[in-house]
Amino acid sequence: MPFQYIAIEGPIGVGKTSLTERLATRLDATAVLEDQENPFLADFYGGRAGAALQAQLFYLLNRHRQLLTLQQADLFAQATVCDYLFDKDKIFAYLNLDDNELFIYQRLFDLLAKDVPSPDLVIYLQAPTDVLVRRLKERNAAAEPGQEPFDLDPAYVQEMNEAYQHFFFHYSATPLLVVQTSQLDLHASDDALDDLIRQIRSMNRGTRYYVPRR
Repeated sequence: MPFQYIAIEGPIGVGKTSLTERLATRLDATAVLEDQENPFLADFYGGRAGAALQAQLFYLLNRHRQLLTLQQADLFAQATVCDYLFDKDKIFAYLNLDDNELFIYQRLFDLLAKDVPSPDLVIYLQAPTDVLVRRLKERNAAAEPGQEPFDLDPAYVQEMNEAYQHFFFHYSATPLLVVQTSQLDLHASDDALDDLIRQIRSMNRGTRYYVPRR
């Protein structure tokens, strides 16, 4: 595998965490999963003033701490697959914060980003908004008692999906593999995962768009 540190990204519902776990297992790599617990999320979804900034900074600081700890432990010297890209934090900041909050956020982000290691490859998972909404409903239906549901407004999912598309259309910091997942069963299909690994192994610089065969 030509890449030691792979980050997998995409909007909520696209399946990045499941793929991270499967890909790490197949590559005999370490899976790094983001801690989804955030004490400010309920207030953010409830529309409380100031909660968006609190939730955003909590995620930002958690991601920075996790990646810095991994770097100090030299974990990135071995194969690692992570289910987020640190830079994507800005996507949600620009969606959810007002101008004054963005000023505070951006200054902190710029300070923290200097410490964070860059991945060798980013895999961006794409799906149309209607597919994301359907997958989120399926996830909620299968959720265990007490598990936090992803009950998001389809209009917000659409806005978030468009923000991801804009971000990665302009992304050039690392090699980028864009994968269309509408017809791709990466959760259960070994053939689909094998084909994705072949795409990864043949990646070079720049951006590649991959539409899997049905």
